[in-house]
Amino acid sequence: MNKTIGFIGCGNMAQAIIGGILQSQLVSRSQIIASAKTVNTVSKVEETFGIRAVTDNCSVVRDADIIFLSIKPDHYLEIIQEIKEAVKEEAVIVTIAAGITLDWMVEQFQKQVKVVRTMPNTPSLVGEGMTAFCVNQYVEETDLHTIIEILESFGKSQLVEENLMDAIPAVSGSSPAYVFMFIEALADGAVLQGVPREKAYTLASQAVLGAAKMVLETGEHPGVLKDGVCSPGGATIEAVSSLEKNQFRGAILKAMEECTKKTKQLAQQ
Repeated sequence: MNKTIGFIGCGNMAQAIIGGILQSQLVSRSQIIASAKTVNTVSKVEETFGIRAVTDNCSVVRDADIIFLSIKPDHYLEIIQEIKEAVKEEAVIVTIAAGITLDWMVEQFQKQVKVVRTMPNTPSLVGEGMTAFCVNQYVEETDLHTIIEILESFGKSQLVEENLMDAIPAVSGSSPAYVFMFIEALADGAVLQGVPREKAYTLASQAVLGAAKMVLETGEHPGVLKDGVCSPGGATIEAVSSLEKNQFRGAILKAMEECTKKTKQLAQQ
């Protein structure tokens, strides 16, 4: 790809995306530039990824064709005011913050800027990210192909309507945290039965990975795949029964409702 990709902000999510892009070899290290607030972070990013990193945000946007704003929502206004005159005319701005709408971005830039609103997740670091995204009317077909190519260099992507974006954090943006908790609980259960801790984490993690892969690759309904593991009168259906009695699904649904509620609150702020 003959594009320069810039990152304003170099926190965990930006580093996950940078790592995923580099792992895929979509672009060379010289085609990525990032900015960070502190010299210490700049040095760490340069050492970790071998890319150019700076403390000057404007120097990033002057060079970049695709610009990821990897900053907290409450910093967007300040950063946009700083960089808006330096952004190249044909550049595509990619947001990764909950609650930042496409229209709001155009209003702040005060021009017809190309904006892509995304919600990626941290598994991007290992090339298994899931990114939901929407685009505004100024993003052209060639831009869309470029964005999809970038997003799918570190996982999978899904184009959605913007009115669905507030629901995305609960199902894919924040959900790795729930899955990590599930893996930890599975491992704890194995340790309780005498399985060594490291072996327990490997067994639990691979089981979760394999189950997810079966859903994606077979196209079967998760319920059908679950039924295939549950022999009549067996141990698995006993475990499933216990999970249902303890509101396993209900707890997840409630957590997702709370996540979505908080996302909408952030958007209003």
